[in-house]
Amino acid sequence: MAKNAWMRNGFDSWLLGMEALQVITLRTMKLAAGGAAAQTEAQRMVSEKIAAGLDLQMRALTGGLGTSADGAAAKVLAHYRRKVRANRRRLSKAAS
Repeated sequence: MAKNAWMRNGFDSWLLGMEALQVITLRTMKLAAGGAAAQTEAQRMVSEKIAAGLDLQMRALTGGLGTSADGAAAKVLAHYRRKVRANRRRLSKAAS
């Protein structure tokens, strides 16, 4: 699979989707519980999405995503997977 960059990107997209589903589930449970923690999580969720998007936009404008389409796609996927994975770990600890 490593020889086919688009196949790797497809697999990474699938993994991102699975991890995002876990984060959505954990966040939904936290938001459903209500209270100050839910309010903080809702604000954090929105600000993280804006920051992640702006960071990627800056990378694209400064050439940080590379020159090939498959390379840029891989960097975008890696960027979002790091963010989603960090949220999954954080929210999993809080749910325990």
